[in-house]
Amino acid sequence: MPYMAINLGGVALGVGLVLAFLIRWFLKEKRRWGALVPFVLSLLYGMLAALAALGAWSLLGVTTWVALWAGNLAGYVGLVWGVGGTAPDVTRAHPIALTPGGYVIVFLLTITLVALLKWGPKQSKTKLLWGALAGILMALSGNVAGVAAIPLGSGVNLAGSVFTGAFG
Repeated sequence: MPYMAINLGGVALGVGLVLAFLIRWFLKEKRRWGALVPFVLSLLYGMLAALAALGAWSLLGVTTWVALWAGNLAGYVGLVWGVGGTAPDVTRAHPIALTPGGYVIVFLLTITLVALLKWGPKQSKTKLLWGALAGILMALSGNVAGVAAIPLGSGVNLAGSVFTGAFG
């Protein structure tokens, strides 16, 4: 699989998606905290997917790579050709070490996301897709990768140990 790298345009697009949804939440959704939940959870899932599947030959790895590639391209075009800036490589991520139970949790979260996309309300589908894309685009950047990997990986591994303890 090609190396997963993020340029500044891709990160800017990810942050822009977060800003757009915060503006939507503030103006259209009347600052109801419950309206943020689908977006925030899918944002965290996108970060986890990008960090866990980094460079893996798996369905999740390929899907994450395609989303990262498309977001990088769109962000690059917007930053370089849109406003005349530059888009250097800002990648600083390594795959997070997940236990077998941790991978079970990532698998279960992926099934949950797909089920919500299939059967969830139309408004939530947009939040879920854009949240996951924003998470993927921001997860591999220098500062986010270091800050997000430890709590996400540790939390998923802990939940995985509980799962394997209950069913293993």
